[in-house]
Order: sequence, then C-alpha cells, then structure tokens
Amino acid sequence: MKVQPVTLAGREVRLEPLRLTHCEDLCSAGLDEELWRFTVSPLRTPADMQAYIATALQGQTEGNALPFATCLAATGQAIGSTRFGNIDPANHRLEIGWTWIARQWQRTVVNTEAKYLMLRHAFETLGCLRVEFKTDMLNERSRRAILRLGAQEEGILRNHMITSEGRVRHSVYYSILDSEWPAVKRGLEEKMASRNRSENAAAASQNDGTLSALVAKQGESV
Repeated sequence: MKVQPVTLAGREVRLEPLRLTHCEDLCSAGLDEELWRFTVSPLRTPADMQAYIATALQGQTEGNALPFATCLAATGQAIGSTRFGNIDPANHRLEIGWTWIARQWQRTVVNTEAKYLMLRHAFETLGCLRVEFKTDMLNERSRRAILRLGAQEEGILRNHMITSEGRVRHSVYYSILDSEWPAVKRGLEEKMASRNRSENAAAASQNDGTLSALVAKQGESV
C-alpha cells in the first residue's frame, strides 16, 4: 500500500495535495471559532494556520499522513482541508479525518463528494482493508455525518483526548471495511445524484421565474 500525493477530482470539489500556498484561502475559510468547538487544537490566527499546514506536511514527510486542501472545482478556491492519517501500510488501513469546511459549504454536497473521492481512492487504488473515522462523542453533527456515509459505529474510547478548553474528550470510532465498500459506494453515488437533481431542478425553477418576470415586465411596457 503506497500512499503518495495525488489530486482527487470530482464534479463539485477537487482535493489537492495541501501546500503552504493554500494558506490565504484557508485563513479566509477557517479562522472561525465555531469550526473548532470540538477540536483539540483550534486555529485562530494566520500563524496558527501556517503551523497547521506545516504540521500536516511534516506528517506527510514522515509517511503517516496525506493532507489535502478541499477546493471548489469551479474556481479552485480552497474552502477547507481533510486528510488520510494514521496510515498503516502493513495492515492496509488508514483513517480519514482532520476534516473541516467553511460554514457556508457545510450541509452541501461538498463533504459527501470529498469523502466519496477519498474512500474510492483508499479502497480501489490503495487496496485498503479498513478505513477508520473518529469524532468527539459530543459532536452530534459529525456523528450523524459519519453514519450517513455508511460507516459502522464500533465503540467509544473513554478519556481519549484533552481539548484546548481542558475538557476530557471521549472519542467515538467508526469504520468501513473493503467488503462493505461496494454498498457504501452505491449509497454515496445515489445521494450525490439525488442532490444534483434537486439542485438542477431548483436552478431551472429559478430561471423560469426570472424569465416569467422578464416577460411580464416586457408586457407592461408594450
């Protein structure tokens, strides 16, 4: 299992190997206190973001992480970051995590597609037998999001971490196995297709409304 920098491209997002040149975009997207409520190390300043990127790249150099910038496919703007971490080539497993996205892009197709691209790469290119996820037990939104991916909850590691606020955190672990991936893949593809249909229908409705208003306005001027 050879993990090396790669760009993963989808319809809405492109996951690019994280670089220091992403820092400005990531500061615009990520210096938001609300994003870091459940994290161990919140990012509050541009210096924090630079250190975050440097640490991620050091993990890549050491072979235990592969960090990405989450970029909009249409513009190239970086709106968040995610990572393969705890890479264990001998046992063909890794973790997907360290994920954050600017609040305006949460609850959109962005995270679903990013996770789909990473899972597909992990299982179909890297040959993983297992992909792990973990989150703070109190982070209900994250827990629901992981379950929606199709992951199975495995258990809780009690007193697992201490947050920046001094709270002792319990972490919930989840996984997807290689044998489960085909069904998970179909489910994610169906979710993305459904969301794309809904977005296209909404755009068409908006265009119809604009056209109707324009026709009505022209009628008034005759």
